[in-house]
Formats: sequence, C-alpha cells, structure tokens
Amino acid sequence: MNLPDSNLDGAGGPGKDSCFATTHWSVVLAAGQEDSLRTSRALETLCQTYWPPIYRYLRRMGHSEADAKDLTQEFFAYLLRKNLPGRADPAKGRFRSFLLHTLKQFVADQRSKARAQKRGGKVVLVSLDVHAEECRGPADLAGNPSPERVFERRWVEIILAQVASRLEQQYAATGRKDLFDHLQTFQPGEQPEISYEEAAKRLELSLPAVKSAIHRLRRRHGELLREEIAQTVSTPAEIDEELRSFVSCWSR
Repeated sequence: MNLPDSNLDGAGGPGKDSCFATTHWSVVLAAGQEDSLRTSRALETLCQTYWPPIYRYLRRMGHSEADAKDLTQEFFAYLLRKNLPGRADPAKGRFRSFLLHTLKQFVADQRSKARAQKRGGKVVLVSLDVHAEECRGPADLAGNPSPERVFERRWVEIILAQVASRLEQQYAATGRKDLFDHLQTFQPGEQPEISYEEAAKRLELSLPAVKSAIHRLRRRHGELLREEIAQTVSTPAEIDEELRSFVSCWSR
C-alpha cells in the first residue's frame, strides 16, 4: 500500500492551516483547568481515536484481553482525573507522543502498586469495541514489532479509516456516492482492485474523465488527512513534520 508524500499532492497550499484554530488538541491544551463542554467533547474525540492504539500497545505488552480493556479505561480515567492534557507542555506538541509517554508511566505505576481489588472500576469513560478490535487479529507487521511500533501502526490505520469515512460522507452528501463506491479503491493507502480502464467502463465515462475524478478524490483525501493530523498537534508548524512521521509509520 502506498501513501502520498508529506506534501499531499499540493494540499499544503495557501490557507492550508485555516482549520487549525478549532483542532481538538489545541482546545484541550488551551483549556487548562477549565471544565467546559467544548473541552470535554474535544478530549472525547481524541480518546475515541486513540483507544485502539493504546489497547494494542497493552496487548503487545502481554496483558490479557480483559486486563488490557480495564487498563485502557483506567488510563483515560486517570487522564481526566489529573487533567493531564490541559496541563501538558505545548512545546511537546503531538498528542500521540504525549499519550504514549503518559501511558508508559501509568503502566509502570500500576505494576508497582498493590491493588486491594481487581482492576476495572465501574466508571466507563470510553466506548471500547474490544471484540471488533480482537477480531482484527495481530497487527500486519513483519518480524517481532515493539509495542511502540504496534501503537504507531494502529494509529495510522485509525486515521486512514477516519479520512475514508469523511470522504465517503462528503461524496454521498453531494449525490456522488456511486462514484465514490467505484473509485474508493484508488484512495491512498489502498491497493487498487481494478484498472483505470475497468473503472471507466463501469462508470460509463471516458478514461480521461476517470483519471481526473481519481486525481480529485486523492487530492481531497490528502486535504482531509491533513485536517485529521492537525487535530493532534499543538501548532500549525508541526503538521508537516507529523505527516512525514505518519508516512514513515505506515511504510516501515
């Protein structure tokens, strides 16, 4: 599977960071101790994005399915209880880096504590579809990947899935769902299942028209990917660096 380079087919042109003012991570960072609905929703969105990588990390560390699920819930409860996102250092930027560093400390602390009762408190903060996550099987990685590598790969997969979902919704909203259904296999990160010629035949379009439609789909995919990445860094200047890291994580 191939992804575009970090320039994303020109997606980083004028106004490329116009959406940054409302990114989830910047909202959480700016919130400090403030308990606002906007902050809560931003943190909830980030948690939903990052629980699968965290769960995968814990499973790779050797925790059972039940323990990994409990630890994931406890970890997010710990984040909220201590208001750690609101007190994070903006200079460190990336939300995933902050999460992974904090998770390692949290797991180490849990190991050092003598627990009086079984883990898995009654508070459920994040909806975890552990069954679906387990059904995915082990991460598709060669060799014996580290828990950090598994975390990064699952992060990439989640972001790509979110981009694909948003792209499909946008095509459907403009009455082009059929076009998307035929061309979705040409999205970056996918292995095309049909040729350009076959797509043109199925859509009853000329080959140049199909090539143009695929180019527009890939360009919009790049723009949406940039928007998703922007949600998880603290400044616009970090977006390109994180995009390069994204491509590197997928390519390794």
